[in-house]
Amino acid sequence: MAGYFPRLADAELASRLAASGAVLIEGPRACGKTETARQQAASEVLLDVDDNARRAMDIVSRDPENVGRLLRSLARNVATTVSAGTLAADAGGAEGPLDADTVRSYLRALARLMVIEEQPAWSPGLRSRSLLRKSPKRHFVDPSVAVAALGASPDRLLRELDFLGFLFESMVYRDVSVYARARDAQVYHYRDNTDLEVDLVVQARAGPWCAFEVRLGGGQVDAAADALLRFRDRLDLTAVGEPGALAVVVGSGYGYRREDGVCVIPVGAFGP
Repeated sequence: MAGYFPRLADAELASRLAASGAVLIEGPRACGKTETARQQAASEVLLDVDDNARRAMDIVSRDPENVGRLLRSLARNVATTVSAGTLAADAGGAEGPLDADTVRSYLRALARLMVIEEQPAWSPGLRSRSLLRKSPKRHFVDPSVAVAALGASPDRLLRELDFLGFLFESMVYRDVSVYARARDAQVYHYRDNTDLEVDLVVQARAGPWCAFEVRLGGGQVDAAADALLRFRDRLDLTAVGEPGALAVVVGSGYGYRREDGVCVIPVGAFGP
C-alpha cells in the first residue's frame, strides 16, 4: 500500500510508490520485505491466477498461452475502458487475434475468480446534450498482478509515469470500493462523448453521491478540480441531487478544501 508522505515532491513520491513493492502490492505478505521478495510475492500471485484461470476455463489443452497473453493485455490497459475486441487483437499470438467472443468468456471467468473487476459507467440525468459512454473500466482486484504480468520493476515504473498513474487509480478504486460496499454504495466512472471523465463516482443505494478524480502528482490538482466542476455543471441536479463531495485524491501532502469547494485528499488519509 502507498503510504502518506507529507510534502514530498512528485518525483520523490513516484520513486517511493514504485519502490514500495514495484507494484503497490499485496498487503501483509509483502510488508517489510526486500524489493526482490516483494516482486517475487507478486509473481507468485500471478502464477496462482494464471493456473486457476486455466483450470476454470478448461483451456489448457487448447492453448495454455492465451490466458497469459490476455492477462498481460489487461495489465497494459488497466483502469481503462478497453474493449474486448481491442484485447483480442492485443492478446493474439502468431495465428492472429483471439476471437472476441472467446475473450469475453475469459473475462467472465476471470471476474468469477475475483481476479478482475468491472467498474460500471454512471448514467445520471444530464442537463447538457452530451452523450454518455457505457463501457466499463477493468481493474485487477490486486493491482500488483498487473505489474507482475508485465514483469515491471521500480525503475521501469519510474520511466512510465502514465502507467504508474493508472496503477494508482486502480489502487484507489480498490480501496474506495471496500469502503463504499461497507456503506451499501457502488463505485462507478463517468465519461461522455466530449471526453470529459471522472474516475470515481460513489453512489449510495439511498441516492447520495460524491465524485473523485485520482491524480498521482500534486501538480495535476487544478485540472482535476476543473473537470469535477464541469462534470457537476453538466448534471441535472434536480434529478440526482447535489454531490456530497467533489474531491481530488492525491498520493501525498495534506488534505484541504479549495476555495472552489473541491477537496484534496491524500490517499493515506483514507479510512472507514
